[in-house]
Amino acid sequence: MTGQVMFDSHLVTLIDVAASLVNLHSGRDERGRERSQLDAADAPAATAAVLQRGGGRAPRVTAADAAALAEHALQWRTVFDAVRDGDDAGAARVLNRLLLETGARPQLDPHASGGWHMHFHGSDDSLAVGWAAGCTAALALALGSDLAGRMGTCAAERCDVVFVDTSKNGSRRFCSTSCQNRTKTAAYRSRSAG
Repeated sequence: MTGQVMFDSHLVTLIDVAASLVNLHSGRDERGRERSQLDAADAPAATAAVLQRGGGRAPRVTAADAAALAEHALQWRTVFDAVRDGDDAGAARVLNRLLLETGARPQLDPHASGGWHMHFHGSDDSLAVGWAAGCTAALALALGSDLAGRMGTCAAERCDVVFVDTSKNGSRRFCSTSCQNRTKTAAYRSRSAG
């Protein structure tokens, strides 16, 4: 045992994809810079790179797929923000609406190495609806469990990168060691100047 909390591996993958899409399409990066809107020509490749990390193969992402997933990412941002602000009811309202919109439904699919995996499918077989349904369902399962507090937003002053805390004690506050170090250094300097 590694000492780390693990959701089901498929759920971890979907939540990580959702968080990566949120970070791709909204907010500020770990250096506090506003993310610029992705150029429409670059959005399919950037989205495909995120999905490939989640699915292991490079999907063919169209401009329409990228735009649809970007819209969902903005909604998932409101879920992470609501959890950060202690508004689990608000997060649940958004997720319930998205579950209905995507038509998310569980389905047991055979796994290549044997056995079965629970996957979530959307109301149609399109790439965007399938990923949106799966990511939304995974976020809903996380929110509906005792691990809802592990959906995090970086606590650094100028960063709002989202993440899922899989640490043993669930105390992760920063998206990266860089943000943690900058925050601690700023606090030290403030105390020293004091």
